[in-house]
Amino acid sequence: MAETTSPTIITAAARPSVRAALVAAMAISAATLVIATFELSMADWPSAFVLLGLVPLTALSFIGGGLWSMTLLLRIRNHGVKFAAPFLLYALTLTLLQYAPLEQIALQRNFDWHRANRERIVALVEAGELRPNVDYNKNLIALGDREANVSAGGNDIVVDPVEKGSYVLFLTSRGLKHYFSGFLHVPDGADPKDFFEFDDKPPSRLVRYDKGWYFVAN
Repeated sequence: MAETTSPTIITAAARPSVRAALVAAMAISAATLVIATFELSMADWPSAFVLLGLVPLTALSFIGGGLWSMTLLLRIRNHGVKFAAPFLLYALTLTLLQYAPLEQIALQRNFDWHRANRERIVALVEAGELRPNVDYNKNLIALGDREANVSAGGNDIVVDPVEKGSYVLFLTSRGLKHYFSGFLHVPDGADPKDFFEFDDKPPSRLVRYDKGWYFVAN
């Protein structure tokens, strides 16, 4: 007697699944949000070269995944609203990219996380216990491994002694062609625009974070 296959098993096996599309959407969306949040801190050498390949690849994956998710909407009528989940996830990610202050959140976290160590280092600079120690740059202090990692690009800080105290720059990124961004500690009564790095050109970004602290970029 020939064996017969259960209709229930056939139906379950033939039922289309949205799981693969949903997993792909979650992975691509997560990668996109992480890059958008931490792109600034990854802009220093050599991370910038990673971004040159990573950003276009992620963008293409996001666009391709989004288009794929749109084709799945055609299956809703026959197979249920679950096929809208990948599209909704891409739409939510796009909304967050457009309206959520991802970079500001990352910078605020950086500022709060490292503030105590940075203020202690500023006090050492102003007390004369930390001095420029890089032969080719009279304004650079290499903190090295003896201090917490508070500055991008090798844990170096930039100092500018003035009559009122010392400007101290903690880098969040150090790019090519002398591009930089970071948190600048400004002496009481001083103007952040008077930091020597801005003698030729004013800062492209200048955001006050607290008394004596500014986020700057050239």
